Amino acid sequence: MWRRPPVVLWAAVGLIGLGFLVALEVVSRHYGTPGPITAQAREVVFPPKSGTVLYAAMTLMLVVLPWRRRFIAVGAAVGIDLVFWLVRWAAGVPTMFGNGALIVTLACGVIALTRRTGRERALLLKGVGLALLLVTGRKTGYTWLDITAQTRPMVLDQYVATADHALGNPSWVAGRIVQATGTVGAHVLEWVYIQLAVGAVLVALYQLRDVAAERRFPKHHLVRTFLVVGLLGPGIYMIFPVVGPIFAYGADGGQWALADLWPNTPPPLGTPQAMLFDGFTPRNCMPSLHTAWATAIFVHSRKGPRALRFLGAFWLVATLGATLGFGYHYGADILAGVVFTLTIEIALRAADRGWDRRGLRLAGYGTAVFTGLLLSYRFLSQELAALPWLCGPLLVLAAGSVVYGYVRTTALWDRETPRAAVPRPRREVQPELV
Repeated sequence: MWRRPPVVLWAAVGLIGLGFLVALEVVSRHYGTPGPITAQAREVVFPPKSGTVLYAAMTLMLVVLPWRRRFIAVGAAVGIDLVFWLVRWAAGVPTMFGNGALIVTLACGVIALTRRTGRERALLLKGVGLALLLVTGRKTGYTWLDITAQTRPMVLDQYVATADHALGNPSWVAGRIVQATGTVGAHVLEWVYIQLAVGAVLVALYQLRDVAAERRFPKHHLVRTFLVVGLLGPGIYMIFPVVGPIFAYGADGGQWALADLWPNTPPPLGTPQAMLFDGFTPRNCMPSLHTAWATAIFVHSRKGPRALRFLGAFWLVATLGATLGFGYHYGADILAGVVFTLTIEIALRAADRGWDRRGLRLAGYGTAVFTGLLLSYRFLSQELAALPWLCGPLLVLAAGSVVYGYVRTTALWDRETPRAAVPRPRREVQPELV
């Protein structure tokens, strides 16, 4: 009887997730935009918004397959995309790759349900589910952004910009640096910023490289953190709506911007207040989820080979440069994003260890620091700006204390034997999955 709850738990999680997607679909339709289910279903036939994400998701699914089946799946995906491309080219409509990857992923799910049994079915379904979670999570994020723009007309940029004076207005500084690097530097940062999923998949593939041989997924890997960050982050956007410097203080804000100040002139100090903004710019600044995801990539790359560790560090630095240098975020968003992802990371690892008390204390502390940062930005922004040499280091110290706690706690865990770890025998015979 006690061996059933994990299955029941996963079934309950699946039903809750499906209910959430259906609810989000209904709400988005109410505001006149297609929901995540509709948007994803269209990409089976219509040009995808991001073929890179679809192929990245399929690549995650391939970790459960033996090598021969991986080549077959990739060949089928490329062949299907080639057919779609030729048809669209002949019809004179926009072309985009990615349909083949999504179709192959769905086909593997059908094969798992109809032609596989037991552990083979469970493993293949987990691989397909992992891939679909990645693409569905992205669609869910886009839907959330549309909802924030239409349901949060007032934004809190003036408060964050005022608090950012305590940090030296880093977005304005980084913006001028990016301008000085010219088009080459801007293009590199833009590619890293847009193709965040590429860096994530490279790290995840290293972590999941033994799944096909061991017939099971590791307890904790990067994709889990990515999904939880993407699930919780948009909810905070609804509580703390911010559009970013390039919109509130730059040319991209048009008639809604306070002035065209970014990145040459820091915003003047005054009495901050909520300001009305347009109905289509996402309120997706606080916290910076790009920073959160890049931090997760950096953290999970630390146990890899040197090339992977270099990739993780490069992706983090380049993402920080892009988020600030393109005017998408304030420095305050960056601090909140780092604390946000490390708190989630420590909570997930504590849960894997059987709700480790040390981890739970640190997760609670990270939550308190994150909440304190947001409250200080909102209610103490003028005080922070008035004493920058005191308050700026205090904000960095608060975020740094969470970083220190994470490093120290995980180092202790790595020297211990996880209490929940149960050795599993390896199978010598590897049956085909597809």
